[in-house]
Amino acid sequence: MKSVKYTSEELELVEYMESNPASVPNVKERIASIKNAVKEDINSRKQVNFRINQNDLEKLKSKALIEGIPYQTLLNSIVHKFLNGTLVSKS
Repeated sequence: MKSVKYTSEELELVEYMESNPASVPNVKERIASIKNAVKEDINSRKQVNFRINQNDLEKLKSKALIEGIPYQTLLNSIVHKFLNGTLVSKS
């Protein structure tokens, strides 16, 4: 996991909020929100493009429809499981 690196503006904002808690309603929640936003930015997804066999794409879309999820989500899940060694083959 990547370590979180805050910008100087983010650090300045959190420092100000911590030193002047009365100036910001729900200061603890706001600080947590800022930290979470930074973490989410680090973990953001990247778009990729590749070619896939038409029949495979149709099968993928069909399985996704059965699962009730978008086919891109299913594909992302398959790739994630494969890379983490948790993809199980039904034989």
